[in-house]
Amino acid sequence: MNFLLNLRYNLFFFAGMLFLSGFSSVFAHPSGSDTGEIKIVQDEKVDLLLSKHIQINQNRKGIDGYRIQIFFDSGINSKTKAQSIFESFKARYPETGGYLTFKAPNYKVRVGDFRTKLDAQRYLNSIIGEYPNAWIIEDIINLPKVE
Repeated sequence: MNFLLNLRYNLFFFAGMLFLSGFSSVFAHPSGSDTGEIKIVQDEKVDLLLSKHIQINQNRKGIDGYRIQIFFDSGINSKTKAQSIFESFKARYPETGGYLTFKAPNYKVRVGDFRTKLDAQRYLNSIIGEYPNAWIIEDIINLPKVE
């Protein structure tokens, strides 16, 4: 159901962008040098629509993607086990995000923020020796860092 809502929203967004793109134009003006100058003239509604889309994604605190669950347990000492696995993973793979969560009655340790299942599978293949019970799971992942 969540997938259908996201799909419907994205289709609406892109249909709006296509409609508004009819109102924008690109003009090239020679500047007297070899590089040239490009001036983009567009309707202000394009920027408004884009800023609304960005704001919705920021408020959502993430996007659809995949993580690898390396631990899942409930019961006696499950919190201690989860914390231990989380800390050892972070020490061994500091560049990969790790997430320790509790949703009664289970503790979970999930790692990574992968946009595609193929990326998650590649990473899983690299850690499966240390975490033989790990598996890929759909999750809301952090937004990628823009450089």
